Amino acid sequence: MTKNFCNRTRREFLWQAGGGFTGLAMAGMLDKSFLNGQETTADGSARWQNPRWQNPLASKPPHFAPKAKSVIFLFMYGGPSHMDTFDYKPAMIGMDNKTIEVKTFGRGGHKNTGRIVEPRWKFKQHGACGKWVSELFPNVATCVDDIAFLHSMTADSPIHGSAMLQMNSGKIQSGSPCLGSWVNYGLGSENENMPGFVVMLDGSGGPISGPKNWASGYMPATYQGVVIRSEGTAILDLKRPDALSDPAQRRMLDSLRTYNESHEMAHPGNSQLAARIASYELAYKMQSTAPETVDLSQESEETKKLYGVDKKSTRYFGRQCLMARRLVERGVRFIQIYSGGAHNDSNWDAHGDLVANHTKHAGETDQPVAALLKDLKQRGLLDETLVVWGGEFGRQPTAEYAEGTGRDHNAYGFTMWMAGGGIKGGKSFGKTDELGAEAVEDRLHVRRVHATILHQLGLDPNQLAYFYGGLDQRLVGVKDTQPIHQIIA
Repeated sequence: MTKNFCNRTRREFLWQAGGGFTGLAMAGMLDKSFLNGQETTADGSARWQNPRWQNPLASKPPHFAPKAKSVIFLFMYGGPSHMDTFDYKPAMIGMDNKTIEVKTFGRGGHKNTGRIVEPRWKFKQHGACGKWVSELFPNVATCVDDIAFLHSMTADSPIHGSAMLQMNSGKIQSGSPCLGSWVNYGLGSENENMPGFVVMLDGSGGPISGPKNWASGYMPATYQGVVIRSEGTAILDLKRPDALSDPAQRRMLDSLRTYNESHEMAHPGNSQLAARIASYELAYKMQSTAPETVDLSQESEETKKLYGVDKKSTRYFGRQCLMARRLVERGVRFIQIYSGGAHNDSNWDAHGDLVANHTKHAGETDQPVAALLKDLKQRGLLDETLVVWGGEFGRQPTAEYAEGTGRDHNAYGFTMWMAGGGIKGGKSFGKTDELGAEAVEDRLHVRRVHATILHQLGLDPNQLAYFYGGLDQRLVGVKDTQPIHQIIA
């Protein structure tokens, strides 16, 4: 296959198939180079056996029996305040506006003193476990017996961009595959008609750093996330041009596949071509399957009401959570939904008016999140679906400015939670100090959450590797990283 033919077919296919989806899973594949020797499977040693081409998204066996089949990561972009949501701090009550000595590090730099902002919402105990939950989350509070709360989370950066990259990829620098890509690479997809990794963004826009948060880094582009919209056209530019018939498109794809397979046989060990073929085929299949997935008219009015689709404040996030359940039912491995986008009060980044900010975002997400947990449970899907909730960091117990209730970023201690997928319910693990300033008991780094997610999917986090740059790269890094066994059932 000559260079000129490659360039011509690339231009023709990008025009025929549309630039939106190809930008996510095809075009990058054509121009992106990576180590030719990458032929190993998820265990880092076994070789692909197919002498022609191996579909990179073909379902692969896990390292051991999994507890979960899918993951839904509810990402609260901006950093929700743990002491105003799920980390009850009664010692702060009555301390409002009192200046104390406390070490903090956020957007405003290092500080040794600060003015206390007392929690702005009351807490009550819920469930058989007696978990204290803020009145910000009355619906999630009814699900605490199914949730394991992680109160001693820590991260390496208090800055949004790098902190989000670490929560998504394990590293504060860009260029590494994100969590969903590692899952796609390690297990493949159970549904050949849908992506294995789906991302849904907030209605206000995407988060800071944008596509880096769902990129495949040094892995083939096939493994990166595909952005799906919950309203209107599910995937931009996926629809076949009116002038191109289905038989004509099928013939074109078959021709491309023949040339690519021939070229692959002459260049064994280069996974680009297999990824390219798989991307073309997936896009073709999605033209019919993606619209059906987002068609919520198939759901009962009772179900849509459960998710809050009938109310303006919860409609958008409610549709996304309901779609997440439908995607899980269709075998999608990893789904990430963002609450909050753009900047300032469009997300959970409460630097100004804490009450207005968190009331808005909790009000948009509380009912849909609880509905997702309850709906999965009543359908028998929660046991095999791991639901993760959290942001890139938490917030400080003290005010950022001389006046007001705004809190700065806090990577020293914050809260995340997990439910389903073999996780113990009604559990609280780890502690921050009496003000929530830093984790002081059973400290958990972000990589421990990643290790737990991989473990529940049947993947050994210390064995799942991808050879790049002369090294066996791992999501959890070079150090042995254990899952959080204390919350695993």
